[in-house]
Amino acid sequence: MRIGCPKEIKNHEYRVGLTPESARELIADGNEVWIESGAGLGIGATDAEYVDAGAKIVDGPDPIFAECEMVVKVKEPQAVERAKLREGQILYTYLHLAPDPEQTNDLVKSGVTAIAYETVTGPRGSLPLLKPMSQVAGRMSIQAGANALQKEHGGRGVLLGGVPGVLPGKVVVIGGGVVGFNAAQMAVGLGGDVEILDRDPEVLEKVGTFFEARASTRFSNKTNLEDAVRQADLVIGAVLIPGAAAPKLITRELLSEMKPGAVLVDVAIDQGGCFETSRATTHADPTYTVDGIVHYCVANMPGAVARTSTYALNNVTLPHALRMARNGWKEAMRRDPHLAEGLNVHAGKVTYKAVADELGHEYLPTADVLNQD
Repeated sequence: MRIGCPKEIKNHEYRVGLTPESARELIADGNEVWIESGAGLGIGATDAEYVDAGAKIVDGPDPIFAECEMVVKVKEPQAVERAKLREGQILYTYLHLAPDPEQTNDLVKSGVTAIAYETVTGPRGSLPLLKPMSQVAGRMSIQAGANALQKEHGGRGVLLGGVPGVLPGKVVVIGGGVVGFNAAQMAVGLGGDVEILDRDPEVLEKVGTFFEARASTRFSNKTNLEDAVRQADLVIGAVLIPGAAAPKLITRELLSEMKPGAVLVDVAIDQGGCFETSRATTHADPTYTVDGIVHYCVANMPGAVARTSTYALNNVTLPHALRMARNGWKEAMRRDPHLAEGLNVHAGKVTYKAVADELGHEYLPTADVLNQD
């Protein structure tokens, strides 16, 4: 199979879909790999390293979109990229379609076969292709939040860990999954006063056992959530409904009851955000203030630590890419129902139910697609 990897063009996105090492693995398995010139520079990978791996370097993205059977990316294709996609081509990347009707419509019109990293499943309902970026984003959320709390950035002027004789900052983490767990780890490590909210008793038991007295846990109902947010210096939104839009857990009305200069970090912004006042921002302009509350809503947080993120991502995406290239995507999905969960759009139809329901598209079950000759 001819596999192409274009340079990412989203604002301040430095990750790349394939490392030189991943390119070498694909080539060793009998595939041809095309890399856009300069695609790997954000992680310190030069064109020469890709050439040494056996890849072909091409100028610009056009040859990749025009001639490659599978396009491997990191972030969702931007409008100019979506215009280049074609029927029968495989797009393998993060998509986050539920809050993005324009992208969904463009992918449907293109006829492309779009496979989303974030909905590929694993054992016990896990999301293994999302997990490493959730780990990175969770850890980064505390760095970003601590920075935004500084007075020059509009925050309360609170040091998360405090100092002897001065209380530490209050950190509220909404959601105890991968993002929330990693955020709590970082916040605890900095000496913050950490509280984790979740609706799943098993999650609360797990994080409670892990952190013991270093962090407290509380069941996430409306009363407890509002009470915790009112006390918080920093709130991390870490909720996820796989493939669907995130629920709005903090209303604008509640902002007026928060401490002036408190910070909200919305890690769910890729799925539309879990705060009513959230809107996507970029690394170039990461924060804005609503009613005295600082919002950090960068939609590609892991892009700031591109090398770490790219290698962590390739560790989990490459095995599926190898199997799809070796067996064809349909056969690979027939053999692996977890990979089949990643199919979001195919031949003009939405094949992921949460996306179809959210955006009002006709739903075509993946099983029906795989049963077609």
